Amino acid sequence: MAYDFDLFVIGAGSGGVRAARFAAGFGARVAVAESRYLGGTCVNVGCVPKKLLVYGAHFADDFEQAQGYGWSPGETGFNWPTLISNKNREIQRLNGIYRNLLVNSGVTLLESHARLLDAHHVEVDGQRFSAEHILLATGGWPQIPEIPGHEHAIGSNEAFFLQQLPKRVLVVGGGYIAVEFASIFHGMGAQTTLLYRRELFLRGFDGAVRQHLKEELGRKGLELQFNAEIARIDKQADGSLLATLKDGRVLEADCVFYATGRRPMLDNLGLENTGVELDERGFIRVDEQFQTTEPSILAIGDVIGRVQLTPVALAEGMAVARRLFKPEEYRPVDYAHIPTAVFSLPNIGTVGLTEEEARQAGHKVKIFESRFRALKLTLTECQERTLMKLVVDAETDRVLGCHMVGPEAGEIIQGLAVALKAGATKQLFDETLGVHPTAAEEFVTMRAPVTS
Repeated sequence: MAYDFDLFVIGAGSGGVRAARFAAGFGARVAVAESRYLGGTCVNVGCVPKKLLVYGAHFADDFEQAQGYGWSPGETGFNWPTLISNKNREIQRLNGIYRNLLVNSGVTLLESHARLLDAHHVEVDGQRFSAEHILLATGGWPQIPEIPGHEHAIGSNEAFFLQQLPKRVLVVGGGYIAVEFASIFHGMGAQTTLLYRRELFLRGFDGAVRQHLKEELGRKGLELQFNAEIARIDKQADGSLLATLKDGRVLEADCVFYATGRRPMLDNLGLENTGVELDERGFIRVDEQFQTTEPSILAIGDVIGRVQLTPVALAEGMAVARRLFKPEEYRPVDYAHIPTAVFSLPNIGTVGLTEEEARQAGHKVKIFESRFRALKLTLTECQERTLMKLVVDAETDRVLGCHMVGPEAGEIIQGLAVALKAGATKQLFDETLGVHPTAAEEFVTMRAPVTS
């Protein structure tokens, strides 16, 4: 059968764009359909604008610390609409870059909603297209629990377009998005409270990292309330919100921001017209090669619910393009040693196993830790402390995990991820000379284990 396209991609986020561009480069006839914005969550309502907001929030600390270095910044003020306007302009620029990347690669771009008609056909704006392979890369969407008054709350999508900075914010959640936005709102000057229904946030991260961030956020004055959950939200006549907790307490705020998970974006996708199945969590079920239970349909990225990170979606998109159209270059995605950053203030950077994961996997471990006040802060009143931690296999000497809480943690961890991927031992860390004076050199100067 002759098809209109060799590959039809639904979703122009990081993974979909990568798969489409490289498939076209390998000679395939490719189309991409996107109904919202080019670049997906990361570019529009995720990591890129969030990082810009984090930069903005950090200037409060920069101005305060500058005085220790002889600077007199004078009276400072913050204008939220200016930041959002500048952010929007940058995102529009990136949208244009993504459009050019696709079009210049020879991809047919359809900026409208696509719906599956069957295993080989897609409908876009009343037009029917056939494809030998269909790739689903529709991403995820913020999910707000349907408690009474949930319509008064916002998620991360809306937070990027608030017209004014709220004076009082309740951030609900315990994942990385929650701690990042709590840091953003607090850094901008809002009275911020982070609520989480469990004992401690960032479940799945190393225990020392979680505890250290808790202490540093508390030191900064961000209010943390654990074992706390909202039962209902009521809007007052003046526009303020009353959040009634399950323990009966009532908190007043101008904004209630939920970061309590994301669902796969499957709305009106037409999966019922195909043999595609979902897993027990509601994500699209795929095998090791991203094949769904419908042979002609594949899926990658957040919609499959594996590791919901932009670089992972990029790798998955590349793997699909190679397997289908350049099989001699195909190699499977390696999910081991994926470095991760959390852009809270202070930042978190981590790669490899946590201490808890290493012990659970049966490793006998040596733990190396260093906590210190950075050189930059010694001329200031700031008492923030940096944490660095290595998890080492006691029998093989291999470094199993690197973890950091402190300025530019993500930048530092990226280089260490290469070392872990290469199988570096603690001896190699010890034999590596440090760059002095830097915080990063601490990773190669930790000699005595704190526990075994």
